[in-house]
Amino acid sequence: MWQQVWHAWISTDPVLDFFKCFTAAVMTLISIWRFPAVRYGDAHRRALWGGYAGFSVALCLYTPAAMDAVGQIPVVDLSALLRHFASTAAIMAALTYVATSYGKTSEAFVPRHVEVSRWIARASYRAGAVGVVLLAVLFFTVVKRDRPSEDFLIDHAGQWGVAVYMTVFYFFPLVTTAVCGYQWTRVARRAESTSMRIGLGLMGFSMWMGLVHTVARITILWGAVIFPLSESTVQLLVDATAIWMNLLFIIVAVGASIPTTRAAAARWKTFRTLYRIYPLWFDLVEAFPGTSLYPPGRRIRELLQVRVPIDVRLDRWTQDISDACEKLRYYVPCDLMFAAEDLASVHSDPGPTAEAYWVKAGLLAANDESARPSSATLLRDKPFVDTDSEAAWYVRVSAVYSQIDTDQAQRVLDKSQKLEPSSRN
Repeated sequence: MWQQVWHAWISTDPVLDFFKCFTAAVMTLISIWRFPAVRYGDAHRRALWGGYAGFSVALCLYTPAAMDAVGQIPVVDLSALLRHFASTAAIMAALTYVATSYGKTSEAFVPRHVEVSRWIARASYRAGAVGVVLLAVLFFTVVKRDRPSEDFLIDHAGQWGVAVYMTVFYFFPLVTTAVCGYQWTRVARRAESTSMRIGLGLMGFSMWMGLVHTVARITILWGAVIFPLSESTVQLLVDATAIWMNLLFIIVAVGASIPTTRAAAARWKTFRTLYRIYPLWFDLVEAFPGTSLYPPGRRIRELLQVRVPIDVRLDRWTQDISDACEKLRYYVPCDLMFAAEDLASVHSDPGPTAEAYWVKAGLLAANDESARPSSATLLRDKPFVDTDSEAAWYVRVSAVYSQIDTDQAQRVLDKSQKLEPSSRN
């Protein structure tokens, strides 16, 4: 009874299609998120991205839309071959990621399990190249492809050629899941932070799930050859292992994402900081061309550009603001800061408010046609200890700066010209 219920549920096309599309979408989003790693010279991060990208392509090729698109090419079951090529590439990237997780190979003492992982990773490139060629040869010779199949394994169940072909393919995930499962489980126990322990533990668990999936698939294939199984039984087993595979990829995605939550939060905080200081930065670097490395653009374009890492951009913007303020000191009235401080004294945040008035009125004076550089005027020193504290200050300044209109800035400018020398601090 339970078998009939299970078969009726799992064999429903919308259910399987949902799992396939959902898993493919999750892996694609992660590979897009980690794509900036390709631009860096870190082989560790590039290998991790390569694994995500390869599995993303393979999972996308499982979706009905991709299979229909590839089906337009006049090569029967080409989508299956492409899936296996993409998976093989992802597996080699995963092995490289595990091998590079342990630092350089020039260390005086290397534990045996690390040495074995590195040897397997080095050998995987040659084995992968041989495997891809062998898969292509077997695919076009021993696999019966007289008509397109809706499901490669189910429609070819019981054929020894497909059993040999898939055994060659499953050799790679068999080795990879064993190596990654052992290494990630071992490292998870020694991780310092809770997020790393949970993340690596989930990834290690998913690899052991992958090992079970691989062994089960090989058993199903050869079992159908040695002991002919009914089509319904084969479909039940294949669909069940397909759900298992999609579940393990979801666990991989969750496990890989947990340790990066802190980094993601930091990136979001940096993005918000850039968004908030943009008005101050834009007006200053536009008033003093050459302060920034490149001409300022609109806010959306500046925030979405990826040519420079976001943390480097924040460091540059804060330095640009500081440099522009230093140049502005030579164009403002000598009593402007005192006038700004008088006006800001009643404000809840007087320090940043005074500087915001000083910048706004100073830019107004500097843009005057008669403005000429003279001796530098007063600008209060701030005890910044790092880029984050400086950026936090400019966020407060920019918040007030954005609310000051031209009339208010002009009043501050006029007041500075009326102050007596005795009123200075």
